[in-house]
Amino acid sequence: MLQFSKYQGLGNDFLLLDGRDLEDGDGAFGLDPEAVRRLCDRRFGVGGDGVILALPPRQGGELRMRIFNADGSEPEMCGNGIRCLARFLADSDGDEPGRIWQVETLAGRIVPELRADGTIRVDMGPPLLEPAAVPTTLPLGPAGLPQGELEVEGHTFTVAAAGMGNPHVVIPVEDVEAVQLERFGAALERHPAFPARTNVHFVQVLSPEHLVMRVWERGAGPTLACGTGACATLVACHRLGLCHCRARLDLPGGPLWIEWAGDGAPVIMSGPAEAVFDGVVVPGLLGEPAVVGEPPAAKSVASATPLTRAPAEAATEGSTLAPALPAIDCATACGNGCLRPEACSSAEARARVAALLAGRSLDELVALATATAERRSLEGLRPDDAA
Repeated sequence: MLQFSKYQGLGNDFLLLDGRDLEDGDGAFGLDPEAVRRLCDRRFGVGGDGVILALPPRQGGELRMRIFNADGSEPEMCGNGIRCLARFLADSDGDEPGRIWQVETLAGRIVPELRADGTIRVDMGPPLLEPAAVPTTLPLGPAGLPQGELEVEGHTFTVAAAGMGNPHVVIPVEDVEAVQLERFGAALERHPAFPARTNVHFVQVLSPEHLVMRVWERGAGPTLACGTGACATLVACHRLGLCHCRARLDLPGGPLWIEWAGDGAPVIMSGPAEAVFDGVVVPGLLGEPAVVGEPPAAKSVASATPLTRAPAEAATEGSTLAPALPAIDCATACGNGCLRPEACSSAEARARVAALLAGRSLDELVALATATAERRSLEGLRPDDAA
């Protein structure tokens, strides 16, 4: 069974999996894009904006972070995600305020720190302002970052771009609430000016120290917050002369505090991250329905269930197996009752779950689901106890 913890940073929520002690951390969880999509589905899965893996380091850091968007794609970095990872590590290991982690990411070494007030301060590294580094085909403008005008859906936007290890486009507007985010965000994400696609941020300046923004994340769509996006927005607005070098940025999920000392300096992000719950994904939840005629898998009900399964081959001549019937996604097709009661394609998965429930007491199941939370309460500082 897959054990996870769910954390959120300003409403940007992630499933955290701890593989720091695994020799093959990347392959141990068996995650692929389809499995990630199932996990992040808010109706048929756990629900989340992404999945984060804590893995053994490869380049001299303390650990390595991999993050997957809800659509199964893998971005270079995520500011809210790394704050959630740091909070998760502190809760798991009983770390005290002042703890600093050296985290390897696809965007380079990122350094989060646990503060006394329970927030996470992150050295995000310097921004990328050369067009090729973002990457974007927008030319370098007079403000010292990629600038230009982009036309989408019959509208022309004046934009600026910046990279935080992942690409961002920033669009200052007079009224951020009036923006048709789903319409323009989706179009700008895939604009030809951004060969690797881009995160999209509309921002309204309330004062030089107070900005309001809305987020369209690459691979996730509208979200309540984006940490790297807030960093890129502060950098772009500061270069455009719209704000100071330190400002509060209000996102739909809450505020972040961003500061940047200028050329060559790292961007510093400060904000919250909180535990939501711990749980386990039961066998069969992520695997595709068993194909009728496929022999039962020879494994115990408590073993890890494959997250994907290749379709069964048609019965060969002389085989005693019944001909394979087309697989049915019972979670959607059978919402009003089983469509194939005489040969239910999910019978094997349901039988394994039934055996699991029958073979363990309620106390054992509760203890399994709460083991991580109990360990944290004994070993370290819990999020609710932070000063």
